[in-house]
Amino acid sequence: MYEGVVQDLIDELGRLPGVGPKGAQRIAFYLLAADPTDVRRLADVLVLVKDKVRFCATCGNVAEEEHCRICRDPRRDPAVLCVVEEPKDVVAIERTREYRGRYHVLGGAISPIDGIGPDDLRVRELMTRLADGAVRELILATDPNLEGEATATYLARLVKPMGLRVTRLASGLPVGGDLEYADEVTLGRAFEGRRLLDA
Repeated sequence: MYEGVVQDLIDELGRLPGVGPKGAQRIAFYLLAADPTDVRRLADVLVLVKDKVRFCATCGNVAEEEHCRICRDPRRDPAVLCVVEEPKDVVAIERTREYRGRYHVLGGAISPIDGIGPDDLRVRELMTRLADGAVRELILATDPNLEGEATATYLARLVKPMGLRVTRLASGLPVGGDLEYADEVTLGRAFEGRRLLDA
């Protein structure tokens, strides 16, 4: 245990995802030794992000305006909608340069163990977007793990009465992995080989 503000900094850093007690301590001491200008720049960016960044009113992706750049882009195909768990998944898919449709970010995946059900995700917003009939294909690009598969199955059953073509990303992605860690080639192949999902 350290005194006062140093321990407060370690405690706050330790609350970040993926940062354990040792990592928090290492970052804290790095910041203590860093040039004050660098630390101020980091603090300014953190405050600026909280002030300026929001979630897109249409798709749920991160944006600095009411709508993200993808939703504002008239060249994107409105008939194809790719459903992902998090904004970081949008970035992973965009890196492939294989997909030209639009997105819907759920904000997570169904996980009964963690107490996350469909009502905790942006499922209602998805159904609202699908109601006008403009979308012809729904690509379910949730993570290839237990929660992602459960979410994809739930959504496929939910939209089945709408008569949409519902596909799921193909093999090439490791089971139990996350989209954000997949390389462009693997993710690109998964997009090319996506399959029809029977609910």
